[in-house]
Amino acid sequence: MPYYQHYSFDLWLTLIRSHPQFKVQRAHFFHQNFNETGKSVDEVAGIFRQVDLMCNAVNEKTGKNIDADEMYLIVISLMNGSRLDIDEVDYPALHLQMEELLFKYPPQMYSDVTIDALQRLKLKSGATFSLLSNTGYITGKTLRKVLAIYGLDNYFDFQLYSDEAGLSKPNPEFFKAMLNNIDICNGGKDLPLKSIIHIGDNPKNDIIPADALGMSSLLINSNQNTILSLLN
Repeated sequence: MPYYQHYSFDLWLTLIRSHPQFKVQRAHFFHQNFNETGKSVDEVAGIFRQVDLMCNAVNEKTGKNIDADEMYLIVISLMNGSRLDIDEVDYPALHLQMEELLFKYPPQMYSDVTIDALQRLKLKSGATFSLLSNTGYITGKTLRKVLAIYGLDNYFDFQLYSDEAGLSKPNPEFFKAMLNNIDICNGGKDLPLKSIIHIGDNPKNDIIPADALGMSSLLINSNQNTILSLLN
């Protein structure tokens, strides 16, 4: 594969994945603290999944973004109906508790070769790098801290998150915002669209919109390709 002048990466299931215990412990926390109707832990976990899928579908359809605070309050509402007034929920405290839980069970690299591949690609290509990621229960602000834990933030010239931009993939406006930032971090140098590649695991959110704008693209992890394909 030829080297490109800019590499844009999706984040979840492209570079990182959830710690296997995080969602389990999150369900236990809500089961213990926001459970006026006596839901089981499995039922709470199911509600989290339901809200995640619903909000993802809405974001993909509208191109906008349902934020983490809204998602957590929807979970609490579905768990309790009218038995718990969500006005009583201290969301700032809840956000801090969820962030603390996340760093107790932090996301993991998608594969053992992820960091090494990024390092080698950066060195060999001399290109600029960026992230273009939809967010859900975890905010862009928190994800920046996650990347700093692993030193991944050092590889990226900029990071764009849907909750901060108010836009979600596959909205072409989100990709255009990325292109504007690429122009800035390359000092206004006019990069041909085909010299910019977006890499992700989701055909609908990553590959189709990148191709539609005339960029290059690469699907990894959900098929037979891995990040190592960028070095071949």
